[in-house]
Amino acid sequence: MNQSNITWISGTVVEDEIYMTIVELCQAASTPEDLIMDWVSEGVLSPSGSSPQDWRFGGESLRRAKTAARLARDLELNTPGVALALDLLDEITSLRAHIHREKIS
Repeated sequence: MNQSNITWISGTVVEDEIYMTIVELCQAASTPEDLIMDWVSEGVLSPSGSSPQDWRFGGESLRRAKTAARLARDLELNTPGVALALDLLDEITSLRAHIHREKIS
């Protein structure tokens, strides 16, 4: 009997030049507005603009918001935990890029 493994991959491609309002980011990341506001307060997301009505989020913010939402949901992390986890993930990415550059040189 043959069994097939099927892997579903989903993704979102967003150009860096595209900017979203907080409402659009909430919809795209399937995240409540109050949680997005908490993440901005904690430094997880850095929108441009001076107030929530003026905030604009770029493509990188969408990626971070989706990752933050997964961390909060899957690992049941609170906002400071999400911020720490994202900082550590960013550091790992940076170190891997540095190692890769060193191997090429």
